[in-house]
Amino acid sequence: MKKEIDRIQELRKRLDQYAYEYYTLDRPTISDSEYDALFRELEELEAKHPEAFDRNSITQRVGYEVLTEFKKVRHSRPMLSLGDVFSYEELRAWYKKIVDVYGKIDFCVEYKIDGLAMNLFYEDGFFKQATTRGNGVEGEDVSSNVKTIRSIPMEIPYRQPYEIRGEIYMPKESFRALNAKRALKGEEEFANPRNAAAGSIRQLDSRIAASRGLDGIWYYVPDDVNASTHYDSLAYAKQLGFKINDTNRLFNDIDAICNYIDEVAKIRHELPYEIDGMVIKVNRYDIQEDLGYTTRVPKWAIAYKFPPEEVTSIVEDIFITVGRTGKCTPNAKLKSVKLQGSTISYATLHNEDMIKQKDIRINDTVVIRKAGDIIPEVVRSLKEKRNGQQLPYIFPEFCPVCGSKLLRLKGEANHYCINSDCPAKVAQSIVHFASRNAMNIEGLGERKVEIFYEKGILRSIEDIYTLASKRDLILSIEKFGEKSYQNLIEAIERSKQNSLEQLIFGLGIRQIGEKAAKILAARFQTMEDLMSAEVEDLKDIRDIGEITAIAVYDFFHDEHNVALIDNLKLYGLNMRYLGTAIESSPFMDKTIVLTGSLELYSRNEATKLLESLGAHVTSSVSKKTDFVIYGANAGSKYDKALSLNVKVISEAEFKKMMEEE
Repeated sequence: MKKEIDRIQELRKRLDQYAYEYYTLDRPTISDSEYDALFRELEELEAKHPEAFDRNSITQRVGYEVLTEFKKVRHSRPMLSLGDVFSYEELRAWYKKIVDVYGKIDFCVEYKIDGLAMNLFYEDGFFKQATTRGNGVEGEDVSSNVKTIRSIPMEIPYRQPYEIRGEIYMPKESFRALNAKRALKGEEEFANPRNAAAGSIRQLDSRIAASRGLDGIWYYVPDDVNASTHYDSLAYAKQLGFKINDTNRLFNDIDAICNYIDEVAKIRHELPYEIDGMVIKVNRYDIQEDLGYTTRVPKWAIAYKFPPEEVTSIVEDIFITVGRTGKCTPNAKLKSVKLQGSTISYATLHNEDMIKQKDIRINDTVVIRKAGDIIPEVVRSLKEKRNGQQLPYIFPEFCPVCGSKLLRLKGEANHYCINSDCPAKVAQSIVHFASRNAMNIEGLGERKVEIFYEKGILRSIEDIYTLASKRDLILSIEKFGEKSYQNLIEAIERSKQNSLEQLIFGLGIRQIGEKAAKILAARFQTMEDLMSAEVEDLKDIRDIGEITAIAVYDFFHDEHNVALIDNLKLYGLNMRYLGTAIESSPFMDKTIVLTGSLELYSRNEATKLLESLGAHVTSSVSKKTDFVIYGANAGSKYDKALSLNVKVISEAEFKKMMEEE
């Protein structure tokens, strides 16, 4: 028996090595038939010795788990998006801002793979978890599907906790094969490889994901202690067995960077996978740390997006959609056309002024493209193709949904339906209220809201909290079972405990995004105090200007909105800010800059803590800065603070101040 157990261990090691050579290095050292014979031998021995089961065995990577749902996972460090530029002028401006401060430094230039962002975590050298980006703070555990990707190592020769991020993608060959199979079965084909990859990773049956031919390329190691530069960090990751793109290049000259982008643009369609641009990153970690982050993107990296492809189509009609704020957006119904792997039938026209400016008419031949490679837009009309059948579009005076007269606000290009009972506004406001970044009510997405609205089950935000009493009506809806109903009711109950800022954002107040909602909640602490605030009180808050202050004041002095909030109170929704109280904070209304490598807090944790204490965290030091909090290897921001006589506080001092609060 011991001999067979030893053979199992030997086969696992050999097959892992052969898989690494085949899938990661693309240099197989044995034939497919030899590999298959060893694989079958291992399967037979494992079946004979269940006591030797190992979830990381290569035999388990063909998919074996069937889940009922994906668990939520909070990222140890946020997974941020990248800022985009669409021209060399914008790229040069970004580059200049950095080299003007740091001089001639290296930048790493990489392909921007068009896939699904993923985070891998290893513990004691073994694969532990794979999570999607999600909302950047919290993602989904898709480990059972990701481990079926053969190029991803299940064990690495590094025993400390290790995190690496990259992109799961579907190679073009796999995409073509998958769509061919779906076409034969009469199933709808995937629009593009990215959608196919995302759909595959979100399959609850890992056997389906295993059959899709997915792959991954890895491009970032958060908080890497094994290297002082990004490029060296990736080199070390490659030594550990990860698939790193060999096309990554280092440059210290913007002209060389632009030339490399030009070279890649010419061959991008010949690559075995889709790319939609190039990513340029500051190479040195100390400079990355010094540059820091905005609330959404790192300042030390930028994505150059390739100019969008353009095609022509015909505007068959122009129609209006009404959003949650009552904003009326004109859209073009197009003759269907393929663009960058997607079938395009509609495109936004933004507002009346844009239609007039571009002189877009019904029956016009127009040029369309995807803005940022995502949203279809009409670039221009081809007037030379007109034949007399083109009809100028007259913007309607009345809402196409409820018939109310539309209002165009002074200084704005948009028209609004101001009827608070407009069905389109109500439905969209419910969708927004339930969305992930607002009240986060899972199971109440746009399609579900539409169905509930049509059936009279859900006609207002307040109605969300009556759905528990409408069980029979909900279960009578096709494809809506007991499990879905219970999950929805549980999500609704959980939402009652959300902090005040989520409710403020969910209410859909004009001018108020997530950040402004958090600022208002932290300042006023309760909904009652916020509703009592005057315009002058609101204007005095940093980052809340006059237009925003008036919008907030007007919202809370509308009888309909006051009634809504009163009803939500009756349904038991929390109306208090659950963050740290800020009445006695020494950081209240202070402008603070973080610099250097923080050890006691992550950069994101420190930022959130300071904001909860009423501080305004920025990335650059000026005479208006009140404090600079510094960690190890503090750079130019620390020096600049000293030169400007700005108070500097060590991370240890900062922690002590927190403990004394």
